Amino acid sequence: MTNFLKVDGAHIVRDGHPLVLKGAALGGWSYPGHEHQVRRELLKVLGEEKYAFFFDKYFFTDADAAFFAALGLNCVRLPVNYRHFEDDMAPGVFKTEGFKHLDRVVDICAKHGIYTVIDLHAAPGAQNVDWHSDGGSNQALFWVHKDFQDRTVAIWEHIARHYRDNAWVAGYNPLNEPTDEEHTRLPAFYARIEAAIRAVDPHHILFLDGNTFGMDFSAFGPPLPNCVYACHDYSNYGFPNPPAAFTGSAEQVAYHERHFARKTEYMRRVGGPVWNGEFGPVYQQPSDGIPEWEEINETRYAVLECQLGIYAKSHTSWSIWLYKDIGFQGMVYVNPDSAYIRLVEPFLKKKRALALDAWGCDDTPVRAIFDPMAEWLRKAAPSIDTRYPPTWRAEKHLFRIVRNCLLSDELCAEYASYFAGKSEAELDEIARSFAFENCVKRERLNQILQADAAREV
Repeated sequence: MTNFLKVDGAHIVRDGHPLVLKGAALGGWSYPGHEHQVRRELLKVLGEEKYAFFFDKYFFTDADAAFFAALGLNCVRLPVNYRHFEDDMAPGVFKTEGFKHLDRVVDICAKHGIYTVIDLHAAPGAQNVDWHSDGGSNQALFWVHKDFQDRTVAIWEHIARHYRDNAWVAGYNPLNEPTDEEHTRLPAFYARIEAAIRAVDPHHILFLDGNTFGMDFSAFGPPLPNCVYACHDYSNYGFPNPPAAFTGSAEQVAYHERHFARKTEYMRRVGGPVWNGEFGPVYQQPSDGIPEWEEINETRYAVLECQLGIYAKSHTSWSIWLYKDIGFQGMVYVNPDSAYIRLVEPFLKKKRALALDAWGCDDTPVRAIFDPMAEWLRKAAPSIDTRYPPTWRAEKHLFRIVRNCLLSDELCAEYASYFAGKSEAELDEIARSFAFENCVKRERLNQILQADAAREV
């Protein structure tokens, strides 16, 4: 196929006809800490040969793509880490194996008529202050070191050169959820990266996230050509301890409409398409120990249906987070009786008890510890409640640094210890826990997504 997707007014079009991209992102093993920290500890435990053997296993295969396409979904967002392409000790020296798995997934998806969006989820220096940029701290050093920005430009030139003739790649998502405290540096970088990519690859759409985790476009000027501006639209009602029970009341629907309208005001003002690059509830599991877990999940599905209904009104393209995981959000997830879950179940219980996860955790078990610390911080430095990003307030700044960075880093070695002494055969069985045929389908979620995929554009 040689016909590239492009932006035409308020639409993404294929051969002149509007196309709404609907799909999911790939993700998540649910390990502690940052990715590079976990890999570091697993390398120590497994040694180079077994480490390479284990991480060469396939997370997404032809069976996954066939299932995805059967639901009527047409786009997969592929998060990548800059470390796939270069090492910090050898910046600018691109690894020969950098495209190995990325090419494989792009080709599998193309075979099934599925587009892909390549997302730089972790840029050199960390483009955001959160754990998923894999920086190892809570600082977005990308914005204060030109070298990190130069390396990111070079990486994207490298990627664009590789995929410039592949029309099944819908486009490039240069930075996931940037957090530029000064707000002006992000639009300037987008202008730079757009020009750099276009010089190598004039064809592909760029999907440009708003500032502050995809929610703020206040400092953006005129839109860049052939670019789709992207928000992220998670709902507090889709997570533990929501503002109230979600009933689908007119007031609650209006709340979601208002928040989405605020995040997409820029796109409407400039007359461009909208891509919601991330959203989606988390779901309870029997292992959470909550008797009413199924009833809670029904309210989360109702939140999702509410959001999808809002997106449909504006022909918004979307990518739910995520396709496959160990049971938090995935369309399919690892069987609780799999070798992987059996292996790390004691650690998963510990993570729940410590509210270690930044994502979708219930922090009530540790509030008695952290609430007094947050109040102490407020008294010592009242300005902490307006520290960037200001929506976090003292509590979130505190647990990001203490639980999600310090404690998570410290526990990476404990997680890796569960893999100690495993043979290649055992590692293969553990990895096969993530194979599609061994996973559980989240049927209700998939029914909702399939129904939305069938909507008329």
